[in-house]
Amino acid sequence: MYDIGFQNLSRALASGTPVKILVLDTQVYSNTGGQACTSGFVGQVSDMSPYGKVGRGKQEIRKEIGLIAMAHRTSFVLQSAVSHLPHLLGGFIDGLNSQRPALFNIYAVCPAEHGVPDDGMDRQSRLAVESRAYPLFRFDPDAGPLISDGLDLSGNPAPDADWPMTELVGHDDSGQPLRRQKPFTFADFACTEARFGKHFRKIGAADDNGRMLPFAALLALPEAERAGHVPYIEVLQGDGRIGRLAVSDSIVRSADDRLRFWHQLRALSGQAQGSQVQDAVARARQDMARQLSDTLFALAGSAPPPGGQPAAAPAATAATAFEPAWIDPADCTACDDCTRLNGKAFAYGPDGRATVADPAAATYAELVRAAEHCPAACIHPGTPANPDEPGLPALRERASHFA
Repeated sequence: MYDIGFQNLSRALASGTPVKILVLDTQVYSNTGGQACTSGFVGQVSDMSPYGKVGRGKQEIRKEIGLIAMAHRTSFVLQSAVSHLPHLLGGFIDGLNSQRPALFNIYAVCPAEHGVPDDGMDRQSRLAVESRAYPLFRFDPDAGPLISDGLDLSGNPAPDADWPMTELVGHDDSGQPLRRQKPFTFADFACTEARFGKHFRKIGAADDNGRMLPFAALLALPEAERAGHVPYIEVLQGDGRIGRLAVSDSIVRSADDRLRFWHQLRALSGQAQGSQVQDAVARARQDMARQLSDTLFALAGSAPPPGGQPAAAPAATAATAFEPAWIDPADCTACDDCTRLNGKAFAYGPDGRATVADPAAATYAELVRAAEHCPAACIHPGTPANPDEPGLPALRERASHFA
């Protein structure tokens, strides 16, 4: 579909006929032995893109078929992964219901070609999303006349950052406990798959010549200032030690390409230009709504419910009181669906159950979507904090089932 069949895909999307097309993006020509494909990442090793004296794996940047499909301006587009089921299933439903053509481009782990265990599909898909290797997005041209109206990046972790953060918990060579907070980059994903294995080598303290830099720090440098530095990542080894791996130039190029594409998506969606202002406005509205809710409860002679869990508002103020989203901890099964949808709004508490950590970090549409996809039906989306959010009447109706 990416190459030989691409002209037919383009013609089908341009026609406006509401055909539905599913692409399993394995990043190799799996049916004919695993040759290099234009959907693959820079640096991956496969048939016809070997690692040797001349070549260092695939050197072409990835073809972004979802971006090309959006450029047709005729079609619903979903790019998703099996590790993020709320995003995947919600996109399927909306795309199938659309009266337009729909392209579903889904990250498909091929264990034999990627060099991962047969049971590693969910884990590797999650790592691909979290490392910006395979960003989630959906595009609905019916949402408005601009690309930014229809392009939705919800579901990606740390949407305002270049890289999400992760924590390594292990010990050093002497057995002393270590905890490391670090960006989770494309290199951290690539080192878990055999198709990139030749681009990494173990290094120890004796190898440090003063020119070594953490991988994310090197990527932040202008290209002209990178010469002479050796990028490395920290990894948790099988024996629990935190070790280091040196990273090749090809993986640096691949990470540059993935980060550039992430920035392009954010710019197209309108996030890059005004995300800080939008965040500040959303938080201000959230604070004002909470203050209003507290005032109304005080006037009615009652106190706000403990733990942020809303109770029924007084009858005289029920129509105006703001109700923040909340989760019933007794029913939470720690399934990860809500944290996958929005890892800033939802988080796990000390008891291992999900909580609404920051309601202002989610749109009301995301809160309602999380409630609908929660298998335990324990998420209550409350009421909208932003009165100007599009589609509120329909969202309120959907949320009424979880009151």
